[in-house]
Amino acid sequence: MIGRLMKSLVLGFTVASLVVAPVTTQAQEAQNQQGQNPPAAQTSGQQAAPSDYSSARNMTPTRGFDYSKGQPWFPEFWKPYTPVSMPEPLLTNAPSIDQLIHDGKLMLSLDDAISIALENNLDISLQRFTPFIAQTELLRADAGSVAHGLGSSQQVILGSSPQTSFDPLFIVNTSWSRSSFPVNNPLVSGVGVLPTVFNLIDYNAYANFTYQQGFHTGTAVSVAFDNTRSSTNSPDTIFNPAIQSTMIFSIQQPLLNGFGILPNTRYIIEAKNTLKVAASQFSQQVIATVSAVQTAYWELVFARENVKVEEAAVTVSQKLYEDNKKQLQIGTMAPLDVLTAESELATDTQNLIVAQTNKLQQETVLLNAITRNPLTPSLQNIEIIPTTPISAPNITENLPLMDAVQEAWQKRPELFQADLNLKNAEVEVKATRNSLLPTLNLVGQYSATSLAGNETVINATQTGFQADPNSPIVGANNLPFNVGNPGAPGIPAFVGIPVFNTTTTVQKSGLNSALDQMIHSNFPTYSAGLNLVLPIRNRSAQADSARAQIDKRQQELQYRQLQNTIFVGVRNAQIALQQDRAQVAAAEKARILAQQTLDAEQKKYQLGSSTSYQVVLRSRDLTSAQGNELRAKINLIEAAVNFDQAVGRTLDVNHIIVADAGRGKIYRQPNIPGAPDADGGVAGK
Repeated sequence: MIGRLMKSLVLGFTVASLVVAPVTTQAQEAQNQQGQNPPAAQTSGQQAAPSDYSSARNMTPTRGFDYSKGQPWFPEFWKPYTPVSMPEPLLTNAPSIDQLIHDGKLMLSLDDAISIALENNLDISLQRFTPFIAQTELLRADAGSVAHGLGSSQQVILGSSPQTSFDPLFIVNTSWSRSSFPVNNPLVSGVGVLPTVFNLIDYNAYANFTYQQGFHTGTAVSVAFDNTRSSTNSPDTIFNPAIQSTMIFSIQQPLLNGFGILPNTRYIIEAKNTLKVAASQFSQQVIATVSAVQTAYWELVFARENVKVEEAAVTVSQKLYEDNKKQLQIGTMAPLDVLTAESELATDTQNLIVAQTNKLQQETVLLNAITRNPLTPSLQNIEIIPTTPISAPNITENLPLMDAVQEAWQKRPELFQADLNLKNAEVEVKATRNSLLPTLNLVGQYSATSLAGNETVINATQTGFQADPNSPIVGANNLPFNVGNPGAPGIPAFVGIPVFNTTTTVQKSGLNSALDQMIHSNFPTYSAGLNLVLPIRNRSAQADSARAQIDKRQQELQYRQLQNTIFVGVRNAQIALQQDRAQVAAAEKARILAQQTLDAEQKKYQLGSSTSYQVVLRSRDLTSAQGNELRAKINLIEAAVNFDQAVGRTLDVNHIIVADAGRGKIYRQPNIPGAPDADGGVAGK
């Protein structure tokens, strides 16, 4: 019977909720349940980012342990009350870096540098925690807000704003008490008109159980099972001890403020979007780290090649100085020419020292980017040998600007994050709009109460009559009536009162009887009503709604600002590619001409038609031209790296799967020195 009553109540409240619900609210819920509303940036003519990247496989970090699920509660029911295990952070280098050490040198290709960095880079390691933190916030949102301080069901004030907990709550309250009261007024104390008890003692014990849960529709349900046992030394109680059991089913459904799925799941929707933002931020960190490692790698290549250029310059200057000294000794050259050659040698030596210092610095930068601990003994004083040759990047900088910008808008993680933030702002606008409404709650309650215990029963059996001396029988003359023979003194007659034989028995009943009465609903109570809370000025809700709209408008402007920033970045990257490619061609031509000029000047010097000073100048020109050519080539490669980052191609170009970076395990085989490569050659040579 109780089951049918509960089903009827739930069905009635559900139908009432659907009838009262505004049509527009239901449409908004269907559109916003997953937070997929198109951002205002799209409706205002802006090109928005898609809901996901074109290369979605590259943008999702590894899941591993999903902190948004929490600990399972079945069958190991104690698990939700124990903390999760978070492994200690790994602070040692991955073994793949040791495989690349050969004869005390770290033979490193660009691919290997990127792979090792994805395993070891601390910036990536730190960013791995961001999705985990977002998962915990989603877990918190899925749980809802928990009401504090609720005891038995009688403490729940139906009709007030519900504090919904999507996690069921099971509440147990038990108590035992003994109370002793002095008796002053027998009638009030309940010990009878002729009291025999002057010290009233009561014993009370109760065990109450309550189940509470909220739902995404705003519905709050509470089922309470209360049990009380009381006993007393008062004689004027029917049941002593007495057992009372009560089952109370309560339901509350908001009809205005708090009605619908969106207002009650807004934080879940926003937490899911924030989790996507966190995953995108991890991808953004991977892109930034890969670009930084590529730049550091090519800067090291430049530093090493620049050392070779300066060493060649020192060799030329040293030879010129030695030749001039010999000619000075045989008297065919002036001392000034020897001094000039020596000065040039000193300058080139100084430049070589600067180049060697820069090489050591670039090694340190790259080593720090690809290791967790650069102080590992195997890496102390190690020389990094880049094995990837310098080559012109295969990038067409003449790609139409709008095509490049559109590609960047599709692939850049920053725009994807801005799109999700804009969706969260839209959810806040709609949720705070609902909060402007008055609070109107439909409430209902059903309860079944029972009472049982030990009942004292007095049974009386009439055995006869006896005269009542206080009640004589009076005749018509108002004199006592006598019974006897005429003329003889009579015997007074009295009213007869029945005589009873009484026996006292105790009928015992307990919890079983109380539960039987409750289940069969012998003493039911039904109630239903509407509770209205109408804020007169409603200023707090107005402030929240206005703030949400302001935040949304701000997000829309930031979205356009980010689009413009990406456009500027793509345009600048294209310009840099065009300039650097032109500079490479010009630098190559300048280096060839400088070499030809130096060769001609040396021939003239050998024929005696030039001076050592002119040779020194031409040697300086060649060294400068070689350095400029090297710098231009490295600048072109780095411009290609920046272009890939600006357009969002970094992951695809380098064949990187973010899930591998999230796990810290890269399955691409390192370029181990001495091992045959795919072309049959030897790696590192």
